[in-house]
Amino acid sequence: MPTLDDLTALTGRTFAAVLFDNDGTLVDSTPAVERSWLAWAREYDIDPTLLGRHHGVPADGIIASIAPHLDARAALARITELEVADTDDVRAIAGAVEAVEAIGPKRCAVVTSATRELGLARLAAAGIPLPDVVVTFDDVERGKPHPDPFLLAAERLGVDPAECLVVEDAPSGLTAATAAGCATLALTSTTPAEALDADAVVASLASVQFVPGLEGVALESR
Repeated sequence: MPTLDDLTALTGRTFAAVLFDNDGTLVDSTPAVERSWLAWAREYDIDPTLLGRHHGVPADGIIASIAPHLDARAALARITELEVADTDDVRAIAGAVEAVEAIGPKRCAVVTSATRELGLARLAAAGIPLPDVVVTFDDVERGKPHPDPFLLAAERLGVDPAECLVVEDAPSGLTAATAAGCATLALTSTTPAEALDADAVVASLASVQFVPGLEGVALESR
């Protein structure tokens, strides 16, 4: 496993695009997520301890795992409603706004397991500049840990996935990125470093400087 904040494996490379996860990578939504899912569990009489560690897993996957007896469409609609309504303390993670601004809207994308409505609500609440491409749960049949979301983001940006860097904080997202053939940069915002299998692992985006150029985007340590 790479040493924390050691970018050696990624520096010296130029990436055609940078694909950011949202929750836990660009925005800190953990308190809002926990409140919403606990409220949802109470409404449906689900043991909240079953929620466990599902960070990075699409909501429909969580529902299928812990409550397969429910009407999946209605249960998904309800958790989406609860989460969209609760964004008061959603904040940008350190370095996130600066990273997206430095790269520019045409060379980066947000790739989230949230629905489009929820993903856009959290980006707006956190003040994250909106890139040209945002891939959400609504855009793919198979979400993370499948590679489909990252493959679609690369396609919409018109670049080869092998020339993309994925920035993630969840093991399921890193699995998806690796399967898509992308390089990976992991953040320890929600998951311990030892559980993150990536080319490089940093504490936050504040540890990284993105340097755009004619050929693409390079990385440097701050």
